[in-house]
Amino acid sequence: MTGIGEMPLLRSAMAMIEDMHVEFEHETHLFPEDTDETVTFTAGGTNNIFGAWVEIVDNNAVKLSSKFAAEDMHISDITITSAAAINKRWLLEMSWGAAKTPVARMAFGSGTANVPPEQSQHIVSEKIPLGELIYYRMKCAQASAQATVSLQYYHHSSAIT
Repeated sequence: MTGIGEMPLLRSAMAMIEDMHVEFEHETHLFPEDTDETVTFTAGGTNNIFGAWVEIVDNNAVKLSSKFAAEDMHISDITITSAAAINKRWLLEMSWGAAKTPVARMAFGSGTANVPPEQSQHIVSEKIPLGELIYYRMKCAQASAQATVSLQYYHHSSAIT
């Protein structure tokens, strides 16, 4: 009788099923983690031009990448909680690693009375390898405009069993 370890195709299929299980059922974490913590993204210094890539950190200098020092992760959602420039369109990109491997690209509008209560966008990112830094860059019709955000993420091995 042949064991599973000797059947590469079956082993590969089982790994794919586990990956899907983690995608659909996992513990979701928040960044930042508390109500007195914020993450502020700043658009480029020229109207409608992306700024430089900047590592994602909160107001206490805690890095998003520090939240997955032991396991791979996925970013699953971003919520725009406020935007300083009203009646503007914003474009946002997130990436990981020195090569700036894309994680997500999104657009949002800030309306006439700041952002509507909150805008949330679901993200189906590729797995971000443990130990990699996570970056953003943003542009807005108004140079250097700022938006506050919160992110949801999960660890790749955090399937609920």
